[in-house]
Amino acid sequence: MGPAEVTRPPVLDEGSLTAAQQEVFDAIRSGPRGLVEGPLRVWLHSPALAEPAQRLGAFCRYGTRLPARLSELAIITVGAHWRSGFEWHVHAPIAQRAGIAAEAIEAIRTGGTPTLTQPDERAVYDFCRELLETRQVSDPAYEMAVRRIGLEAVVELVGLLGYYTLISMTINAFRVPVPPGASEPF
Repeated sequence: MGPAEVTRPPVLDEGSLTAAQQEVFDAIRSGPRGLVEGPLRVWLHSPALAEPAQRLGAFCRYGTRLPARLSELAIITVGAHWRSGFEWHVHAPIAQRAGIAAEAIEAIRTGGTPTLTQPDERAVYDFCRELLETRQVSDPAYEMAVRRIGLEAVVELVGLLGYYTLISMTINAFRVPVPPGASEPF
């Protein structure tokens, strides 16, 4: 590939997919997401990465013990941490529809401290912020999260944070833009 062909984000020609790319593309499109966009299109340049990553993503988004309200809270916390515009653009509206207050969403976007009145929301947010910002989780935050959502859900929460960190890193490294007409949130 010559220097003139190097682009960010890389272009994925849906008409010229390899058999391996087509298989993953079809699996994503026929799954719960219904479309292949953003970082998933980047991953398809390596179908060996795209296939297990998209399966993990489907579980993290749709299969954990976390209710949508809590998983979307965690997702937007990761998106804001990484200042990942595409991720924020997709998930902030979902978080609001799932029950996270618009004021809390805006505080998370701008780096403020959100007012979260539900104890499970506060436990999840504090856990996420500590892990993202300090790379550790204090005993009080860990104990509160386990008490509020259970150990299995905390294990899944860490997986969700890791997965959406991968998503956000992909978006940022390959400069995946927000959709045309949308404003860059960061």
